[in-house]
This record gives sequence, structure tokens and C-alpha cells, in this order.
Amino acid sequence: MPAVAPPPAATVEVVVVYPPRLAPLGGEAAFSAVQIGPEILKQTPRLDQALETAPGVSLFRRTTSLSANPTTQGVSLRAIAGSGAGRALVTLDGAPVNDPFGGWVIWTALPSEGLEGATIVRGAGAGPYGAGALTGVVALQERGGRDGLGAVDISAGERNSYRAAVSGGTQSVLITGALESTDGYTPVRGKIAGAADTPLSLHDQTLAMRVQHEFGTVQAAVRVGVFQEKRGAGLLGAGSTAKGTSATATLVQPSTADTLGWRLQAWERTSDLANSSVAVPVGRATTTPANNEFSTPAQGRGLNAAVQGHAGAVAWEVGADARWAHGTDHELFKVTNGLFTMGRDAGGETFVGGAYVEGAYDAAPWIVTGGIRLDRWMSTNAQRHEFVLATKVTTLNSAAPDASGTVPTGRIGVRYTVSPDLWLRGAAYAGFRAPTLNELHRPFRVGNDVTESNPLLRPEKLDGIEAGIGGDSGIHWQGTVFYNQLRDPVTNVTLGVGPGVIPALPLAGFIPAGGTLRQRQNAGEINAYGVEGEASGDLTTALTWRAAFAYTHARVDGGSSAPQLTGLRPAQTPEWTVTAGLDWRALEKLTVSGALRYSSLQFEDDQNIRRLPPGADLDMRAAWSLAPGQELYVAVDNVADAKISTGKTADFVDSYSEPRTFRVGFSYRR
Repeated sequence: MPAVAPPPAATVEVVVVYPPRLAPLGGEAAFSAVQIGPEILKQTPRLDQALETAPGVSLFRRTTSLSANPTTQGVSLRAIAGSGAGRALVTLDGAPVNDPFGGWVIWTALPSEGLEGATIVRGAGAGPYGAGALTGVVALQERGGRDGLGAVDISAGERNSYRAAVSGGTQSVLITGALESTDGYTPVRGKIAGAADTPLSLHDQTLAMRVQHEFGTVQAAVRVGVFQEKRGAGLLGAGSTAKGTSATATLVQPSTADTLGWRLQAWERTSDLANSSVAVPVGRATTTPANNEFSTPAQGRGLNAAVQGHAGAVAWEVGADARWAHGTDHELFKVTNGLFTMGRDAGGETFVGGAYVEGAYDAAPWIVTGGIRLDRWMSTNAQRHEFVLATKVTTLNSAAPDASGTVPTGRIGVRYTVSPDLWLRGAAYAGFRAPTLNELHRPFRVGNDVTESNPLLRPEKLDGIEAGIGGDSGIHWQGTVFYNQLRDPVTNVTLGVGPGVIPALPLAGFIPAGGTLRQRQNAGEINAYGVEGEASGDLTTALTWRAAFAYTHARVDGGSSAPQLTGLRPAQTPEWTVTAGLDWRALEKLTVSGALRYSSLQFEDDQNIRRLPPGADLDMRAAWSLAPGQELYVAVDNVADAKISTGKTADFVDSYSEPRTFRVGFSYRR
């Protein structure tokens, strides 16, 4: 009797329902774009670290969201000039996630387990991204909904560090949550450290839920989220708490060959930052209270809409968007006999809204794309009220005049495929970023250094051109040369040093010994040119590699507004950043990975006096596969225990990055 073949193995169809979004027009390849995929998101413990594997991506200072104060977590693309507010727009499925008060990003509220990937577009963005994409955009894509778990990560490490994150649900409901706690490390180390120096502790939690459904051909989704984090600032008595909520509602009808597509989205974000700072005397034996920003409630809300169509090789999109923000800084300052004696309320409102037309022609070997925007910005209802706490007597009641303007921007890009393995491209663009409520209205203090706000700030504007070449013949590679000019950059300009009242700005009050007074100002322009490149490939079937670099020569032309800065490098701007990675499948179940990041010399201050030496850190990870998508791992961050300077005070005390840290964990991805 002939043998009967066994029945075929049953297959299970996995249905993934992605958040509603309009398809890209197809012209993004003409610009300097980088994809951050699931594998890199899995290997790095936090999202901002994953993004920094792309050349030129950086937070304001050399710290990650593990230890950075919320006010320094603004992200910028290309080392043109760092900014605590950030000069890049960050979106999640089309809705901005930048803080409505300060423009920074609370990265702990965006666990990578809930993301499918990220698209980084360098260069001023126009069109569908909206205003704020001054040096580029980071477009995050949330995970698609599917039945069951999508991702889990549980880990424990040194210094009582614990983290757990999960994402999963059904095809119509996605829930993502994360918890983290660490005692942290002390940034000032060695003989100079004193009892005033304490660890950068962190405790955070976040939860988000997306519900979606299809009504015929219309896709609908509502996403809500909440976050909170509490941080130690590395000094006795200093710390911060940030909390907030988010809500997004989206309706999309994708375009087809016969029908137009459209999108309608509304969003809201709330935030509240509390931030206390202290003064540190010589010897660092203790601290005294300096400032208590006990509440900064802010709300941002916005609308965006678009209509999209296709006609053969041509795709087009017409749309409009608007963003409103209002917030107030409430704080206590001026200490006498150990007690705060003065109170301050400062805040206002901002608006940015515009309309755009974007088009793309995609017919091999050519891709041609372009767009124009026209935006209206306003800064209104500025108010600064200072008063004596004991008597409530007003000592200052200042109302800056309302300001507004209209800004045209645009971009154009061309890409030509020479052969299947070689392409050329070129692009030109113009963008702008309006100052945040934080820059306009909130003074702040770090140690003995005081930075004053400026309600008269104007928007920053950037013009740029670039050209690129790349290919994919076994090795995927690309390179770009660029020139950018940033006009009216918002810069922390040094006005004087303590002790005493600085005549240039007596409003700031007494500046202590060892302290510096700065004010946010539109400081002339910054001219930057550079080159960036990246490559990746397989050495063997078991060994893959990636490498990237960015070189930027940036100099300030202070003009008549800040002539003392002319010829200097912008603060927090390295000339070189280099990243590299290696993944080795040593055994069938064992994978070893390494990631290196190098940053060259940069300066803490606008005067180029406080030097932050070059530094490099190496992270390693070994994972043992338990089943498809499941692994146990051991990770070592900063393997060489490098002391990378992340900050320097006016009396030249260095703060350092995280020391060598061991972590073990379990990861699941599908």
C-alpha cells in the first residue's frame, strides 16, 4: 500500500492593523532620510539612544533620557547648533509629541516596545510635517494592532535599576505601558565631589491605548496616553517631576486610483513640569535653595487636514494645520536666611498655522518632489508678575507686546537612478521654528548659572542645500554634503559673571560667585557646512555591520546683536560624530551585538571657554534565543567605563556620563 503523505502543516494568518495614515507621496527618497527599524529599537534600552545611531542626531547635551533633565531633551538633526527646545519636529503617526511648553520630548513616554520604527528626514521640512521641522523631522510609527502580545521587555541592572515594558492587545485595541526605576549614578565624581553631589535617580511610568475601527472605507483611531517621571538632578535638594497627557483622534480614507484620499486629525497634549535648583558653594559640602519652579501647567492642541490624489506617476497633497499653546511658569526665588522670599508667574500664548501644497513625480529613473508652505505665527498675552511672598506686594508687572508674522517656506528635491546600484540626488529647502513658551517666558538656574527668558524673541529661519550619492551593490551606502544657514538662532548669550548684579540685565538679580548670567537672544546667524555618510552590509551570513559619521563645520556670525560670538562654534556642537555597530550570530541561538558612539570636542558655553573633551562609549549585548522572537540577554553599557564629560560649570567642575553598567533581561518581539 503506498505511503500516504501527511497533511500540510496548518498555517495561522497573522493580521496586523496599522494606525490610519495617508501613504507617503513617494518623493521622500530625494531627501536625506534614514530608517530606524525594529532590530535597533530592540537592542537599545531607550528610544533617543536608538535614534542617535543615525549620524547627526543628538539631544542638547551629551546625556540620554536616562539622566537628562526634561528641559535638555530637545532633539536636533545635524550639529548646526544644539538647543534645549530642540530644532527638529517629532511626530507620532502625524501628531506632534514635542512638549507644548518647552518643545523638548519626554522620551520615557515613548517606549520603543510600542513602536514599529522611525523615519529621520534631515534638512528643513515643509509640507505635511508642519512648522518646527527646522533641521528635520523624526516621524515615529506606532505598532500595528494584532491579537496577543506584540512586544515585552523586562530587565534589571546595577544601582537598583529595573524596567518593564509591554505592548499588545487585539487588532482594534493596542495598549502600551512601561515602568522604570533606578537609583542612578552621581555625575560629579572623584576628589572634587562632595556631600552636595547625589545620584541622578529616575522613576517613570507611562501608559497609552489606541482604539481603531473601519467604517466602510474610512479608518478611524483614537489614542490616549498618560506619563509621569521623577528625577534627581545630581545635587542635594534639586530634582524635577514631569507629567502629562496626550489624546489624538484620526480619520483617514486612503486614496485609490479612482478616489481621492483624505486625513483629518485633532490632538491635544498637556504637561506640567516642576523643577527645583540649588546653589553650590566652593567645596561642594552642601547646597542652598536657589529656585523652586513648583508648577508649569501647559496645554497644546492642534488640527491638521489633507487631501491626496494620484494621476499616473504624479502624486499630490494639499493640506493645512494649526497649533495653539498656552502655559504659565509658577516659581519661588530669591532666598534669604534659607527661605524663599519672592514669587513669579510668567507665561503667555503662541499660535502657528499654515497651509501647504506638496507634489511628487516618480517615474524611473527620475523622482522629483517639491512643496511650498505659508505659515502665520503669533506670540500673545505675555505676562511676567513678580511679588513678595510675605506681603503679596507686586515688584514687577511686565507685559511684552504681542508679536506676529507670516513666513513662506518650501523644499524641492530631485533623485536620479543611474543604475540599479547607484543613484544621485539634490535638494534645497527653507524652514522656520517659532520660539517656545519656555524660551519666551521661563528663566532658569542650573547650579550657580542663571539664564533669563526673552519675550521679544523672533522665529528662527533656516535655508539649506545639499547633494547626495548612494548605492546598494551588496553594501548599502550613501553620502551627503550640505550647507545650511540658520538666521536669528535662539542662543543663550553670556552677559556677565558673578558675584553681583549684571548691569546689562539687572532684572535677573544677584548672580552668585562662580555663576554666569545668560539670556536667550536671537544671535545673528550660524553658517554650517558638512558631510555625512553611512554604510551597512553583511561580512558573512552570520556577521552584519553598520557605520555612520557626520562632520559639521559650524560658526556663529553674531552681527550687531552679538558681535562677541562671531567666529565661535555654537555651544553643544561637536564637529564629528561617529557611530558603528556589529551583529554576530556566534551560534544558532547566540547573537552578540556591539554599538559604538564617538563625539568630538564641543563647548558647554557660547564663549567657547568651557571645553567638553572628545569621548566615546561602547555598549555590548549578548542574547540567547529561547524561541522565535524570544530571548534572554545580558547587556553592558559603557563597557570601557569611559568618563565622558557631559557638562561643565563656570568654576570648571565636570559632570560625567553613566559609568559601566550591567543589565540582564528577557525580550519578546513579533
